[in-house]
Amino acid sequence: MTVTQTGAKPSIDVRAIARAERHPRIFGMVGALTPGEALVIVSDHDPRPLHYQLEMALPGQLSWDYLEQGPEIWRVEIARHKETGCDCCCGGH
Repeated sequence: MTVTQTGAKPSIDVRAIARAERHPRIFGMVGALTPGEALVIVSDHDPRPLHYQLEMALPGQLSWDYLEQGPEIWRVEIARHKETGCDCCCGGH
């Protein structure tokens, strides 16, 4: 696995990680993000299924932005939303 810093953002290149290990490692890194932090994922395919899984596990807490969309490399920035301090319908996110 390759984990590097891209500026202030950690980056993980999952192309060298066994498929069965990719999502658990990414979930661990996403879970460690504090509000306002982001990470970049580099993959050899569109990681859309990961996007759905993260949204199910952490609804409304993350942003997902494609930085590069194939055909050989996909790069996605995942960021944890900053806390707003509001306790209305959005649950403070």
